This record gives sequence, C-alpha cells and structure tokens, in this order.
Amino acid sequence: MGGTEPGTEAEACERVRAAAARPERLRIVGSGTKAGLGRPPQDEASLSARGLTGITLYEPAEMVIGARAGTPLAEVEALLATKGQMLPFEPMDYRGLYGSTGEPTIGGVASINNSGPRRINAGAARDSLIGVRFVNGKGEAIKSGGRVMKNVTGLDLVKLMAGAHGTLGLLTEVTFKVLPANERVATLVIPGLDDARAIEALASALGSPFEPTGAAHLPAGIGGSEARTLVRIEGFSDSITYRLGELRRLLRRFGAPETLDGEAGAALWRGVRDALPLAEPREDALWRISTAPSKGPALTAAIAAKREARWFFDWGGGLVWLSTSAAGDAGAEAIRTAVRAQGGHATLVRAPDAVRAAVPVFEPLPDALMRVTAGIKAAHDPHGIFNPGRMYAGV
Repeated sequence: MGGTEPGTEAEACERVRAAAARPERLRIVGSGTKAGLGRPPQDEASLSARGLTGITLYEPAEMVIGARAGTPLAEVEALLATKGQMLPFEPMDYRGLYGSTGEPTIGGVASINNSGPRRINAGAARDSLIGVRFVNGKGEAIKSGGRVMKNVTGLDLVKLMAGAHGTLGLLTEVTFKVLPANERVATLVIPGLDDARAIEALASALGSPFEPTGAAHLPAGIGGSEARTLVRIEGFSDSITYRLGELRRLLRRFGAPETLDGEAGAALWRGVRDALPLAEPREDALWRISTAPSKGPALTAAIAAKREARWFFDWGGGLVWLSTSAAGDAGAEAIRTAVRAQGGHATLVRAPDAVRAAVPVFEPLPDALMRVTAGIKAAHDPHGIFNPGRMYAGV
C-alpha cells in the first residue's frame, strides 16, 4: 500500500483529485496512534496529515488557537501552557490501549471528537471546535467557521467534521476555543462504595453548585484492591478550599473521603481519561458505552450475567469502559441487548481485525438514520474514497 504525506493543503487537494479520478480508496491518517479504532481499513493507499504542521493562529486574549491538522497535540498544549491556558475537553491518549507509538495530532482530536473526563463540565471537543479547513472528496479546499463562535453562516460543517473519523474529508486545519488553566486541582476519593451507591454519590456531587469537573467510579479490583469513587474540582485555591468543605458535608453519608492534590491526583485522572485500568490484558476486547448515569449499574450487571467482564465508570456513570474476552463476538450480543434495555449506545474500541470486521463497531443505526448518513457521505465524498467502511459497512 502506498502512502502520501502532503506538505501543503494544495498538495493534498491534488492528491485527492487524482484518487477521485481513478477512483482509489484512501486511508486518512495522522500519526497512527488510533489505528485500531473503527472497522478494519478497506483501502489501497494512505493519505496522512502528518506533514501539515504548525500553529496558524494564537490569540491568548481572545482565547482561541488554530493549527494545521498534523501538529502534535503536545505542541499545542505546551504553547497554551506558556500563557496559562488549556484545551477544555481533556482529550484522551489512546496509545496505552493500542500499544501504538507516535504523537497524537490536533487534527486527530477533532476527527474523533476526542473528549475526556472534563466533558461533564466543559463539553466535548466539538463544543470547543469553532473552525475547520478540509479537503473534500472532489479535491476542493473547504473552510467552515472561523475565529469566534458566531462566525458560522449556512451549513455548520465544523460540527459535522468533528467525530466523522476521516470519512468525509481530510482535515487540514482546526481552530479551538480555549480556557484559562486551573490554579489548583483537588480530588475527593470515597472508598468502598458499590456501583449503585457510588453513582448515587456522584449524582449528588454533580447536582450541587460546586462544579465538579470529574466524576468517576473505579470498582474494587480496577486499578486497586478497594473501590474508589472520585470527585474532582478545579479553579482558584481559595475556591477549592471552600468547595471541598461543602462537598465533604454533602457527601458525608457516603463515607469519609481522602483528598488528593498534585501529581497523585493528576496521575489518577490520566488513568481514567486513557482507560488505563483496563488496558491489560491487551488481547481483551474493550467497549465504550454511553448511557444515562442512573442506568449504568443495571447495564453492567446485565452484561456480567451473560459473560465475564470488568468495568469502570466516568462522566458520573454516563460513560462505561468495559473489557471482556475478544472470543466470539467480543460480547456484542450481550452488550447491545443490555444497551437496548437501558438506553444508550456502545462502541467497540479495541478488538482483533476479524472481530471488528464481523461485528458492528459503532452502534447500528436505524434505517432512516443510515440513509441520512449515506447521503451526507455521498455529498462530501461522491466517489467514496475516504476511509470507506471505517464506521459502517458499505458507507
């Protein structure tokens, strides 16, 4: 399989036009850190954004940053840190799950709507993404959005491209709103709760006026011998001190929490963000399940009644990371039966190629939504050259 790594948007347009004329199916890639995400590739060549690098815009006073799609995420975050700013949505690093190398790119963040624990407070990546440039399936350079949130007229292609997994075009540049970095981060750790009681505690914290920015539960045996329920708050130090006291009073019926500050707390949340408690054994399948927070314990119990599994909760219980054997259908029938009963959707994040080819990786769509999806794909990529079948077979 050949590969192309254009250094400019114009070169990318030329390469796409050549592929459309054949037609030649292209695998859209950044640095390859998430190569195991989605259905197995069905292409003849790759087209990488890795050569499209560099910060194109940074206005700290306006809290906005733009960069070419192949720019390493670490470079963007380092520049923001010099001005006491950050990306609000805490993007996940998939390298621990896949054993991949390379550097995650800012375009890759946008392409999968990569959002971590802070999503419950600051929103998803797509909520901060305010501008994109991309090459469509005709080899045309398209610009949508701009430097401010209101700078969108007509079709809002910005939100459409976020989470499209490279199936609609090659992102060449992205622009994000940013936020001030936090002076202090503190985490309350409540030990020993079962899943249902832990979700109740997280709901109490999230329903309070004290603005948690992280709410997770690690059952016993997941990253430690004892169950741990985590509530994170961020901001100015004086505010944190006050809010910690109020949260302790609010949550005292659930137990006496420990407070973690500094690197110990940061490392704990990096593990939650990157699903590291379930990274091993590497041969197990890994699922990412979204549901109503109150439904999470019943959903996992229903799955566990059908097959052996391990899991933990993020987003107050609304996000379930679950690992199980990759044998057979990797738990797809049991998991999707539970999801249908409780509501939500499930994504197979990690499994062998043969399983991901046989089992729907993303939640199957009703016929009407699949027709809409196919229509959007055809409008942006009429020759079907970008990441064919990456999300859904035949699309």
